[in-house]
Amino acid sequence: MQQNPLPTGWTSKQVASDSSWIEPLTSEEINGFQYALDAAREINKDFLSLRPEDFPLSDVCVDVLKRALKKTQGPWGFCLIRGFPVEKWTESETRLIYWGLGLHMGVARPQNKNSDFLTDVRDAGGQYYGKNGRGYNTNASLDFHIDFGDVVSLLCRRTARQGGESLITSSKAIYAEVAKVRPDLLSTMHEPLYFSWQGASGKNDRAYHSCTPAGFKDSHFAFRFNLKNIIAAQRDFAQAPRLSDQQSALIGLLESLFPDPRFCYSMRLEQGDMQLVNNYHVIHSRTSFEDFADEDKKRHLIRLWLAIPDCQPLPDEWSEPYKNTLRNSVRGGLRGPCMGNEFVAFEKFQANYHNMNNEYYDQHPH
Repeated sequence: MQQNPLPTGWTSKQVASDSSWIEPLTSEEINGFQYALDAAREINKDFLSLRPEDFPLSDVCVDVLKRALKKTQGPWGFCLIRGFPVEKWTESETRLIYWGLGLHMGVARPQNKNSDFLTDVRDAGGQYYGKNGRGYNTNASLDFHIDFGDVVSLLCRRTARQGGESLITSSKAIYAEVAKVRPDLLSTMHEPLYFSWQGASGKNDRAYHSCTPAGFKDSHFAFRFNLKNIIAAQRDFAQAPRLSDQQSALIGLLESLFPDPRFCYSMRLEQGDMQLVNNYHVIHSRTSFEDFADEDKKRHLIRLWLAIPDCQPLPDEWSEPYKNTLRNSVRGGLRGPCMGNEFVAFEKFQANYHNMNNEYYDQHPH
């Protein structure tokens, strides 16, 4: 295993005492986003045909997005943009402006077996631990996990009647804590675990994949974990290698550390908040929630996964799920069996627009 210094993460107390991770919008910035939305509505294109120039953002608006992304790549590993006037926008308008902001930030990644690139996070009666279950369409408390892109972003339209808090924990701090309390398990962090694709694998993928929980590349730390998908691989695929005693011990330790109040910070996303999280440095979860009876008041967030320009390289051992581990490359996402040519063309355009490496998907579009 390559020798690298222990990464330095943050504690929950540090997050609570420092609001520099919040970007409150000014009236000038809000007016600029409204102007871009009005322009995009006039064009009336389908989402995959829209281009960044169809959302004419002012310099101050572009700067907000750049600052937010910079925070996700810095010591915090996350950012909250506060103040989008979603209460004035219809659901379709909110989806449109959110998609437009994503065009300026990077390359959207598909999120499920239907190859959807923009998903609704709300209770639709789904079963979190059912076969191929996903958390975004339930009201369940979620395991700590990462999502499949450089950055996961949520835009809050409505909050729940009770609960639904966002939980974030520094993966760097967890890695350092494992080294401190169980140094004998540190090498296990660099051994492959097997994860189910949950029915969302691409045409060139097997039904489960291999990935180490942690790794380094050119001194860049990266962490990946999703207990539900590990359990599913063990349950559904007899050919997937069984967990070793050391791996089971590591999983138990990680599951105890992720929600530890020393490391875990809880935030309630308010209406108009946009949260952005670096999936390689921050692991996240959500508490269960109780919704309003009125359909027009029920909790609703919209989720976007992004590959972003100049993002860090990933460990070589992550090449199976991520395909391209080079810095500044388009990677990640759940391509699913429904991947269409329209998304492939969109992906190629966006990669060229942001000067990102798209070599793998140019050669293997589906």
